[in-house]
Amino acid sequence: MSQFFFNQRASLVNDVIEGTIIASPWNNLARLESDPAIRVVVRRDLNKNNVAVISGGGSGHEPAHVGFIGKGMLTAAVCGDLFASPSVDAVLTAIQAVTGEAGCLLIVKNYTGDRLNFGLAAEKARRLGYNVEMLIVGDDISLPDNKQPRGIAGTILVHKVAGYFAERGFNLATVLREAQYAANHTASIGVALASCHLPQEAESAPRHQPATPSWGWASTANREPRRSRPITARKSCRLW
Repeated sequence: MSQFFFNQRASLVNDVIEGTIIASPWNNLARLESDPAIRVVVRRDLNKNNVAVISGGGSGHEPAHVGFIGKGMLTAAVCGDLFASPSVDAVLTAIQAVTGEAGCLLIVKNYTGDRLNFGLAAEKARRLGYNVEMLIVGDDISLPDNKQPRGIAGTILVHKVAGYFAERGFNLATVLREAQYAANHTASIGVALASCHLPQEAESAPRHQPATPSWGWASTANREPRRSRPITARKSCRLW
């Protein structure tokens, strides 16, 4: 039995996007009318005179990334399937929809699929004449020997810094510089009591369910390897 309350697995991402748009208290979100496989949500009140700030990634990490769209934050979010990077075409569609002469900044978490697809979309957009920069965030410090630290929760702070300077009308070089500074000075660590569970996933699917209550650090939004340490519920509020 699934741990989730939802309609159909195939429509889950679309349902979440629609619900978020309807529930927005500012009525400031809209989904681009495009191919059904392309899920791009934008600000209704976007100003193309300002630098556009775009981010995105696999769905299933709500409120990321649609929930981060708004004044002083993201201009657009590109939503992939559950735990899957959005396609190159989806990212390119977002760039074309919201980018004016001021250009756009792509904020990408350091995962292979995201780097590849956002990077290819940026290259295509540049060939079409768009001024595009890309910033990769790798704020995970849980594995000190990791040469490719992952982008996790600290990315939202980079969204905020970039969105602030873009909203104030600064140019793309300034928005990138300040966002890069924020990324360089942001560190995060993921902690979880168990790994995630995908909708309609078989109960026999491997999950981290230790007999002894424990928490794992090096946990990310996706089901990746982590380190575990036994811990009691009383001590669960502490890292170490």
